Amino acid sequence: MTATTAADPKAATTRQADQVTPEFEAAIDEIVTHYPVSKRSASLPLLHYWQNTFGSVDDSGIEWIAARLELQPINIYELVTFYPWFRREAAGKTIIRVCRTLACAMAGSYEVKEKFCSAVGLDPLAEHHGFGEAPPTSADGKFSVEFVECLASCGSAPVALINNTLHEKITPESIPGIVGQYQ
Repeated sequence: MTATTAADPKAATTRQADQVTPEFEAAIDEIVTHYPVSKRSASLPLLHYWQNTFGSVDDSGIEWIAARLELQPINIYELVTFYPWFRREAAGKTIIRVCRTLACAMAGSYEVKEKFCSAVGLDPLAEHHGFGEAPPTSADGKFSVEFVECLASCGSAPVALINNTLHEKITPESIPGIVGQYQ
């Protein structure tokens, strides 16, 4: 990654690794202690911590985590691009993840996702496949909406995970009120 772009030399990009603080490093060190047999096993927890801190995982993050775990960057890159939960681009401030597996789909999750998209100004038909891409995000950067696989609450379908809060038994009529909680 470079500090400027060729198209606009004044448009500086900030490497996430340059923003690592001593407190962040201490938290990383603590996470790694949970994996005494193989530091490689800490890869996913470190990626989650990184993304929760910075909003995505850029090239500098991949390199930093790989170096911290004494791995090659490709070992971390393959995780970021395999698991749809990880993003190489930032998503909206509020991420609405709607479950689409069988119980939720049968209970109306496709309509719920469509209504969430409409409520935050997104095209409900916009495609998103994860694997490093940010989900569709509203023009103001406040909301992203995406389908995810099972959120482990089949008995209260349809469900959505909004940031870290699980919303259960969602009805299309309840969506404006739910979105209003995050504006």
